Amino acid sequence: MYFKNFNKIYYSLPNSDGTEELIVLTDITKNIRFRKEVLSNITLYDEYDIRDGETPEILAEKFYGNPEYHWIIMLANERYDYINDFPLSTYDLEQYIKSKYGFDNSKIYSIHHYEANGYVVNSDYPNAVPVSNYDYETRENEKKRRIKIISKATINLILQNFASL
Repeated sequence: MYFKNFNKIYYSLPNSDGTEELIVLTDITKNIRFRKEVLSNITLYDEYDIRDGETPEILAEKFYGNPEYHWIIMLANERYDYINDFPLSTYDLEQYIKSKYGFDNSKIYSIHHYEANGYVVNSDYPNAVPVSNYDYETRENEKKRRIKIISKATINLILQNFASL
């Protein structure tokens, strides 16, 4: 759906027999984003915490009744990478941590950094608290859970604006 209205370009590919084949490609260099004022208007969206296993398609079906509107969720949240911009499931996070730090618990739970009053500090700073690699990766993953869900009533307006661009 997102790419459906993009311009098409024609590209000529040489064949092994010396002839050329003309193929049609979607011009993905066209880049569409929501206007910043739309995203900053709190009345246009609700916040939602992604649950394990939920993908942009599942969320689009859940909130808009159409999985093809996944691109609206991705653009509204300025998330473009399915792998790095969305939270990992509990199982996938565990696997990621093990692949990054090894299977040795002493490395997984070794100190990543120290914090005090919400800031990263040196270990000798007063009241510095150690944060393990495991806790650090879990926190980073959890930061990706909260997203904006554009209200269903606004979807038609967004689709109209998108089509006109």
